[in-house]
Amino acid sequence: MSRHFHGTPRQERALSAYVKLLRASDTLHGEATRSLADEGLSPSQFGVLEALYHIGPMCLTDLAHKILKTSGNLTLVVGNLEKRGLVTRQQQSHDRRFVSVAITEKGRKLMARIFPAHLEQIVEFMERLSPAQQDELGRLCRQLGKNQ
Repeated sequence: MSRHFHGTPRQERALSAYVKLLRASDTLHGEATRSLADEGLSPSQFGVLEALYHIGPMCLTDLAHKILKTSGNLTLVVGNLEKRGLVTRQQQSHDRRFVSVAITEKGRKLMARIFPAHLEQIVEFMERLSPAQQDELGRLCRQLGKNQ
């Protein structure tokens, strides 16, 4: 038996757009991260490596903010990457509470090998939209993501 929410037009429109946005996001995320499992990487681990690969060393707080994770979760993710020799933690001498995370040469080589194919998967998926539609989607998402 099919159930459909019946509310005001305003509620139905907002809920419909929200569900479509989540489904599209989940589909894209699934497509983009499928090959990461072959490398033994979780999406969070890849996010950490990708940020460090393109931006450079960061403290855990900045890194958590960058990849949209909590710092508690990130500690475990970074620990697992460190065990594999893909990142290192460096305590700063001027403030022992400040820990910076950096990608290792092994991590850099892994990213150089897997990032191009990952990027191509995203490009191919997004090409379901025209360039103008991609720009508009980016604008709309930025607008939705702004804190009021």
